[in-house]
Amino acid sequence: MMVLPVRAIHLRLHNRYFPIKNLIRNISTEKEQKIDVNGQIINYIKVGNGEKKILCFPGALGTIWSDFKPQIELLDREKLTIVAWDPPGYGHSRPPNRNFKLDFYKNDAEVAFKFMKKLDINKFSLLGWSDGGISSLILSSKHPEHIEKLVIWGANSYVLLEEVRSYEKIRDISKWSERMKAPLIKLYTERGLQDMWNSWCDTLKVIQRNGGDICKDDLRNIKCPTFILHGDKDPMVAAEHPEYLKSHINNAKLYRFPEGKHNIHLKYAQEFNKIVTDFLLN
Repeated sequence: MMVLPVRAIHLRLHNRYFPIKNLIRNISTEKEQKIDVNGQIINYIKVGNGEKKILCFPGALGTIWSDFKPQIELLDREKLTIVAWDPPGYGHSRPPNRNFKLDFYKNDAEVAFKFMKKLDINKFSLLGWSDGGISSLILSSKHPEHIEKLVIWGANSYVLLEEVRSYEKIRDISKWSERMKAPLIKLYTERGLQDMWNSWCDTLKVIQRNGGDICKDDLRNIKCPTFILHGDKDPMVAAEHPEYLKSHINNAKLYRFPEGKHNIHLKYAQEFNKIVTDFLLN
């Protein structure tokens, strides 16, 4: 969930995709909004006026700005309409705080669908990272007639024991980098962040003990073109997952970042934004 400094991103832009003059204008006009979705207050941002609508779906504990800053600021707003949200119980989509029930991925998917309907957006594409990628798989399966294209990375349809063990190694947030945890502590407080992360780790452990399946059966019902991206050095997602997703989703393709870890859209924002834009528009 680390975010590159905007200044560093600026120096590496291709004007064809991310005009500097547009970036300066965009930063000054971004404004978060709130909307009630069946009694749940959802915090979101909507920018751009492009024909293609996309929903940016954050990962665990993630928010609009912790997870999608380079996409909100740098994607082409003349071709895309970009919606990013804080999922229920995260960021400013509180109260209430997040409840990690065993079906929280499915719940997030359904709330996301109702949220976009509330915005009067009936056809859209999904950019889903990590947990947001898992819920995006479920959403694409349950409502295929509403999803134009699906982009996921750092996502999986089942949980392995080795992954649960890797989560346990980072359960203690005092071991996280300051840059990674500082913005989240500002949102949740240190105690609140630790409690939330503990609940996430505990729930994933139960899912794995119950067989590990999250949404394997949903994959065959995904009808839209799907773009799977993967960092080959991702410490959170086992190497078998991207190939499994590709082989079980019709009309799916895979793109690899050989040196990438879990946050490829942040670390390699320029390359990521370009190939995703090409996929969404072509």
